[in-house]
Amino acid sequence: MRSRLRAPGGASTVTLPDDATVGDLIAQIMEKTSLSSFDIKYGYPPKPLLLEEHENSLPLSKLEVSLNGEQLTISAKVDDTPPTLEPTKQSPKETPRNETPTPDSFSFTDLPGASPKKPPTGPVSLQRKTMEGDVPTVPFAERNATVVLRVMPDDNSCLFRALSYAVLPTDDKVVVELRSIIAQAIRSNPEVYSKVVLEQEPENYCQWIQTPDAWGGAIELGILAQHFEVEICSIDVQSGRVDKYNEGALTRCILVYSGIHYDTIASAPSDYPHFIASNPPEFDTRIWDSDDAEILEKAKALCRKLNAKHYYTDTGGMAIKCKICGIVVYGEAQAGTHAQQTGHYDMAEVTT
Repeated sequence: MRSRLRAPGGASTVTLPDDATVGDLIAQIMEKTSLSSFDIKYGYPPKPLLLEEHENSLPLSKLEVSLNGEQLTISAKVDDTPPTLEPTKQSPKETPRNETPTPDSFSFTDLPGASPKKPPTGPVSLQRKTMEGDVPTVPFAERNATVVLRVMPDDNSCLFRALSYAVLPTDDKVVVELRSIIAQAIRSNPEVYSKVVLEQEPENYCQWIQTPDAWGGAIELGILAQHFEVEICSIDVQSGRVDKYNEGALTRCILVYSGIHYDTIASAPSDYPHFIASNPPEFDTRIWDSDDAEILEKAKALCRKLNAKHYYTDTGGMAIKCKICGIVVYGEAQAGTHAQQTGHYDMAEVTT
């Protein structure tokens, strides 16, 4: 079983054997999130997963819901206090806090221990790993085309740009409109988008998501898929998992998720042997029938090539070095805690 966790400290992946039990899953969640007590929601719209109602020895395969490939939203219970790292002694000449992400960075949007009533005010700047060599392609000879990855800019709006590339003209005005759509949907559905689901007060979330530094995820994909009446297939490069939003819509688009970034899959008309997409992007096919299994298989094949090039960031376990004090932490949760305790927000992924 493989599930994606979305917790206050960031996203991570849980992988368990087929005979794993409820107790095994609980232990993994505690290890990945550093929370001792928590609530779990799954599916879309989010529904509570009440593991505490089952014996720890119960096999996960006996649950009424299959968790394989599912995204689980984890939130701390009100009386739970997240553990903290030992404070790091600050340098006498501390580098000023970077309030604006660089073009090749992303922002941690949740810092463990921060008040859920407001989003964090200082982004953690972390360079995204770039791809070495040429962007791979997959021949689609049956349609005289090449399946390509249209790479979106690293500007914290990659999800919105990736979707708008598929369904709308892409420009800054469209990105602003998409963020507004998210806020309107959250305000219109307070029972679905509660404080537990959003991990902060809904109105604060609405204000935050409309800022240019806020980056989207599963909540935003679900809302936008319903708004545009399209099925969004999001392929995780690291795991190969396909998450479908608004499944059953008549048409679909395909996005690629690489841990902290979204890009778009397109099919470009090309000449034999169809390894090179030489035509301009305006000739791309970006929307397909939702029962088009061929394009989804081609997209998954492309993602396997991206995985081989290590075009993904393991946000749950990557080694991150603070450029200010030199400490190395592991995963989003520890990086967020270190930033909160020290005010050090300039970090980079490193190889250990």
